[in-house]
Amino acid sequence: MNAPATDLPVIVIGAGPAGLAAAAHLADRGIEPLVLEAGRQAGAAVREWSHVRLFSTWGEVVDPAAEKLLAPTGWTRPDPATYPSGGEWAEQYLTPLADVLGARVRFGARVTGVSRAGRDRIVDADRETQPFVVHVETDDGREERLFARAVIDASGTWATPGPAGGSGLPALGEKAAAGRITYQVPDLKDPAVRARYAGRRTAVIGSGASAFTALAYLADLAKTEGGAGTKAVWILRRGISGATFGGGTADQLPARGALGLAAKAAVADGHADVVTGFRTEAFEPDEDGRLVLVAEDGRRLEPVDEVIVLTGFRPDLSFLSEVRLNLDERLQAPVALAPLIDPNQHSCGTVYPHGHRELSHPEQGIYLVGMKSYGRAPTFLAMTGYEQVRSVAAAIAGDLDAADRVELTLPETGVCGGAGLFDAPDSQQTDAGGCCAPAPQLVQLGAAPAAVTADTADTPAGGCCGS
Repeated sequence: MNAPATDLPVIVIGAGPAGLAAAAHLADRGIEPLVLEAGRQAGAAVREWSHVRLFSTWGEVVDPAAEKLLAPTGWTRPDPATYPSGGEWAEQYLTPLADVLGARVRFGARVTGVSRAGRDRIVDADRETQPFVVHVETDDGREERLFARAVIDASGTWATPGPAGGSGLPALGEKAAAGRITYQVPDLKDPAVRARYAGRRTAVIGSGASAFTALAYLADLAKTEGGAGTKAVWILRRGISGATFGGGTADQLPARGALGLAAKAAVADGHADVVTGFRTEAFEPDEDGRLVLVAEDGRRLEPVDEVIVLTGFRPDLSFLSEVRLNLDERLQAPVALAPLIDPNQHSCGTVYPHGHRELSHPEQGIYLVGMKSYGRAPTFLAMTGYEQVRSVAAAIAGDLDAADRVELTLPETGVCGGAGLFDAPDSQQTDAGGCCAPAPQLVQLGAAPAAVTADTADTPAGGCCGS
């Protein structure tokens, strides 16, 4: 491959919000982008949660360069103060953006490998002078080899959800129980999906906004005609604390705070029980085919009909094995970015502004952006991705003044301090300074706490932390 690097496009992996915004910024700077999307339409991953409403407004989920590109087509942004659903975001913004980019976006093109032309991961000689080579597999099974001056990986993490197992590995029996497990918030407006959960007992494993949403949806189902008997069991690996339900009214994104309050109401109203300090090790079927969740310490819960696993996501790095990345050993995020987003350290949402320098790697010219850049860290916002790709596009264009001028103020979550992803026995994470429970157990807010087993000690409602 002897073509000058500047004659080659910048390949962007993924036609989601960050990927399409990257293409818009590159095009605005006169750099030809080529977006490769494995799905058949823009925002393929977003469409899989089309029924979920964002907690960011339209004013926060439209990229400025993208809006500039769309303006000549007559496109106008929806009311910036309203909240789109995933489906609305995809249909009213991502699809028109992909349409205006035209042939610069290719669908049904799955990236299977990225490297330097003629250089595997080991070879140093003339490495930086070689273009990137990107291997692609199309929907019809054909294989292609494309060349690029730079690569922006905005493929996200949606396709690689975290498992139920408390160790980060699938729980024993998790694969065998796949027919009763989902890894996304169910669309209970779909009659078939609604029938799956109505009147059933469902375990919800996870502690973030998606878990809040699932709990609220199940509680709403329980209150509707035909939904009587619907019950959620919320499985937490840690204990109940002041931060368990998010920032509430202190959250600077009101809709995000409202999610936590809705989950708290679901528990307080008896539509969901909370099991704390439970780290799932196995799923075992009972004689009726229902699932019994077994913890690492051997405790067993009452059988459930369905399980919703919402334990976050992780990046797929398999197709990047031949390029030299510098990733944090815990989060799998770029090393310079990781300390800014580490949920063990903080969760206020006050991430320092960051751009191309924090996102760069030893392999010059490759960037992980959007959700992919956060690795396993949660709470990513679209506006973060838009500022990332603006900076990266400027850096690729050689405009380092603009690339380094990163300005981003994120709304605080109202939950400050370390998130405590794994509570130590001496943690004091209660509203009133409280205590630590002697053993993980089931807690019902607003009612007398019920133990998982007869010999489990009681815990005051809403208070103590699990081990």
